[in-house]
Amino acid sequence: MDNKKFLQYFKYILLLAIPLLILTDAVYAAKAPEIDKADTAWVLASAALVMIMIPGVGLFYGGMVRKKNALSTIIFSFAVLALISIQWVLFGYSLAFGPDIGGVIGNLDWAGLIGVGQEPNIDYAATIPALAFMIFQAMFAIIAVVLITGAFVERIKFSAFLLFSILWATLVYDPIAHWVWGSGGWLRSMGTLDFAGGVVVHISAGISALAVALVIGSRKGFGKHPMEPHSIPITMLGAALLWFGWFGFNAGSAVASNGIAANAFVVTNTAGGAAALTWTLLSWYYKKPSALGMATGAVVGLAAVTPASGFVTPLAAIVIGAVAAVLSYYAMLFRMRQNIDESLDVWACHGISGIWGVIAAGIFATALINPAASGLIDGNSGQISIQLIAIGAASVYAFVVTLIISKVIDMTIGLRVRDEEEAVGLDVAQHAEKAYS
Repeated sequence: MDNKKFLQYFKYILLLAIPLLILTDAVYAAKAPEIDKADTAWVLASAALVMIMIPGVGLFYGGMVRKKNALSTIIFSFAVLALISIQWVLFGYSLAFGPDIGGVIGNLDWAGLIGVGQEPNIDYAATIPALAFMIFQAMFAIIAVVLITGAFVERIKFSAFLLFSILWATLVYDPIAHWVWGSGGWLRSMGTLDFAGGVVVHISAGISALAVALVIGSRKGFGKHPMEPHSIPITMLGAALLWFGWFGFNAGSAVASNGIAANAFVVTNTAGGAAALTWTLLSWYYKKPSALGMATGAVVGLAAVTPASGFVTPLAAIVIGAVAAVLSYYAMLFRMRQNIDESLDVWACHGISGIWGVIAAGIFATALINPAASGLIDGNSGQISIQLIAIGAASVYAFVVTLIISKVIDMTIGLRVRDEEEAVGLDVAQHAEKAYS
């Protein structure tokens, strides 16, 4: 074949190939998920909002302990932020959201975030990069561990705390997150309504807090000597940061910049306000209107509306917040009467309010707010049964596994500091520092 004929044939091939390539690109572009810039910006901003809740918990708890333990309590939040950030990248995200194994746990295909990149994962969020969804969920894993720290402040060894945190995140949080939110998770497949973490975060942390408190035992002098908060203003500042960050926690869980996110934002604020007022009235009825009570009530209401925030109306949020305050207030009194030193009432404030919030989602969820959900008021009475199954499964699993983790640590490296260290305070004994000179 001479050069002239070769060039002629080559020209014909190009003329056929170019339209084919254009058509292939068009088909691929039509099938490829499209990144929405507004959704991505909102989810990344929400991740940052949830992140500010983590030191917010540190301040909220730090103000409620005695002065000699203030720094050690705040350190817990920063330590968990560092530790679980790494765990989540290495294998935690894969266990929670990776390809399903029997509805129970994710496999390790995404360990080290292999396969988790800039393209969306349509199983979780079709309009944002998978990495954006991953980092948003990382903050939930971190804050769940941080919440538990209120159960054992003022007496746990820092080394035991670190070991407990990594084991609890891996063996309790990641499986429950997969059950409820993971693609193929058995509670998700059943139809459990948990918009932003009532089961996954608040019930798991609250019930686990009770378990570890029972193992570690009471602080020395508990019930005999006063253990007053050393700085209620610091606690109030922490509560303010929590309230602020909770808008990302709940509204960000829409994983889109849309009407459901706006509704979640509004009901979050409404429930927080209703619970803060209700708690204040309760404390006023028994004694005086308390600043600490108002801050605690706000957190209780915010926790209670979390599982329902993408499904309920603002009027329902008022009921959810007010009832949560009453339930948690009397749960706290019950815990005190039982002489259980679950120091900062994680069980009463998060466990009990989380349980009520999950039930409330089954009652008040309406398709008028979210077409994907309906509860009792919409005529779907069966949703309550599903919600109760989720509560029971998560509570039993979290309590039993946390009990085992705590006992194993106690029998090996030991959970508690020595008596003399507890007496001098963990700031000096564990960190050789003081919050105040």
